Amino acid sequence: MRSSNPVFSRRGFSRDNGYAGFNTAPQAGYAQGNPYAQNPYAQNPYAQPGVPYGTPPQAPATTGRMTMDDVVVRSALTLGVVAVGAVLAWTLLPVTAAGLGLAFGSALVAAVLALVQSFKRTPSPALILGYAAFEGVFLGVISEIYNSRWQGAPFQAVLGTMAVAGATLLVYKAGWIRVTARYARIGLAIGTAFVVVMAVNLLLVATGVAEHGGLRSMGPLGALVGIVAILLGAFYLTLDFKQIEDGIAYGAPRNESWLAAFGLTMALVWIYVEMLRLVAIFTNND
Repeated sequence: MRSSNPVFSRRGFSRDNGYAGFNTAPQAGYAQGNPYAQNPYAQNPYAQPGVPYGTPPQAPATTGRMTMDDVVVRSALTLGVVAVGAVLAWTLLPVTAAGLGLAFGSALVAAVLALVQSFKRTPSPALILGYAAFEGVFLGVISEIYNSRWQGAPFQAVLGTMAVAGATLLVYKAGWIRVTARYARIGLAIGTAFVVVMAVNLLLVATGVAEHGGLRSMGPLGALVGIVAILLGAFYLTLDFKQIEDGIAYGAPRNESWLAAFGLTMALVWIYVEMLRLVAIFTNND
């Protein structure tokens, strides 16, 4: 089962219940195409020749390896492109049928670019930044729509997204969440089920079978679904944090930081959209 998170879908976890692949031995299933059979950095393929297998990871001594600075800079760049696209769309695109059409067309293009990057074996900065730009256009238009009806909702959603991301990082760094193979499998199963249920709900709403948005209503049920969606976004963030940690520890190539930025951006966009809906629901019920 592959994750919609592009970083995690390209990286594996060991099958035991320990931390993902730190000094773990190779698992037999990996050669048969199981992407989660082992951590690809467990054998540290980027280590200097002559370093015994199982040597604890050390900070890479050579250039060209991924660092936290690389991840921060590329994540800031990708999120900055999203923000610029959103501001331009909010400012320049009117909330008309044509504007909405352009917004949803941008969302479709962003989804296609994200899928292409997810299936590529190497990161493409052009694809990642293109995804960020088109996603930004979509977010700008829907944010303007929400703001016109629920004044200040986008700002509150941004604060909520920052709070969720910060809390998730704090919990992860404190060790309260252990990203193991079982944790990943359970989370991915829940995430897949959630997406399938939401797709069915959308179909029922479009055909008139479900009224008032179905599970995505503006009432308590919609709020509950939104909270579940935000928790799933936080789950994907923990996978991103683990992949960044492993990539730095085992000396992944520097261009892998683009995949880290890509995964973080997708998770944060997911959380923001759900937070926007949640703010609107709670504002309606005030």
